[in-house]
Amino acid sequence: MPRRHLSERQRERIRLLQERRRNRLQAHLAQTSADPDDDPIEAPPQPGRVMVRHGRDLAVEDAAGGLQHCVCRRSIGEPVCGDQVVWQATGSDTGVVTALLPRTTVLSRPDYSGRDKPLAANVSLLIIVVAPRPAPSGFLVDQYLVSAELLGVQALLLCNKMDLLAGAEHADFLAGFDHYQQIGYPLLALSVRADPSAAALRQRCANETAILLGQSGVGKSSLVKALLPDQAVQIGRLSQATGLGRHTTSAATCYRLDRAGYLIDSPGVRSFRLGAIDRATLQRGFREFQPYLGRCRFRDCTHRNEPDCALQAAVADGAIAPLRLETFQQLAAGLDTAY
Repeated sequence: MPRRHLSERQRERIRLLQERRRNRLQAHLAQTSADPDDDPIEAPPQPGRVMVRHGRDLAVEDAAGGLQHCVCRRSIGEPVCGDQVVWQATGSDTGVVTALLPRTTVLSRPDYSGRDKPLAANVSLLIIVVAPRPAPSGFLVDQYLVSAELLGVQALLLCNKMDLLAGAEHADFLAGFDHYQQIGYPLLALSVRADPSAAALRQRCANETAILLGQSGVGKSSLVKALLPDQAVQIGRLSQATGLGRHTTSAATCYRLDRAGYLIDSPGVRSFRLGAIDRATLQRGFREFQPYLGRCRFRDCTHRNEPDCALQAAVADGAIAPLRLETFQQLAAGLDTAY
């Protein structure tokens, strides 16, 4: 179905309609708190979370943790996995989504036409998974970290499959990530084989909406299984809620963790990349660059060979890792041609 092109007046009308629905939800919640015996004539608006979506069919988690099969009104936009929504019951375990609540973050990637396509919302923690084999790609790790900075979310470097290394090899591998820890990114070394429960990672995901990112072969699937021992049960419940069978596994899916957190799993989200950004935005994605930006002699400094470049001086002083500046140069060179 072709995408509808809305006029400014139509977009404003939709915005006001959703705002009224959000306000109605807040008013209902306040009224319910003040008078729990009140019995509204129609189904009241309720808050929910989108766990998985197939077209207009959504599995929405209600405030009590139950799952509702909802459809979404076309006028509200495109809800995605992780979205907070307003919904109203239309029957037993069924409902309609009437509005999207404001998003804190959105993960997206360009579609075939080059437009950003939202894949997941309200993620609070990017878990960047690396392993001894395949060899880590610093370029890819830096892309993920830039994305975390620009989204304003936390990032965790997870060194998986550490049982493959011993002694000096183990220490040398972790030492390769020292420059990330020096600029404030936490590092967690883990072996699912040695700790099938992934207890340390599970603790880190408490109260977060987390997502795993990384190269193929670093053990993301094993980590998902460790974090979600009841994944098959959850998939079954989600499939039943959407009424669309086991196709749940082919879409971005939000799973509940056992410590009041959530894990989003999706091949599409795992492969998301930087969107169409400019050089100034890219610079903001490197947190250790911030004290030096604007201190170069030339305003349009490319931080390559110009005299009195503040970033090059910081590299010489050991304040910025040379590999990080190299990654910036590679990403900056591709800004005009990427996506």
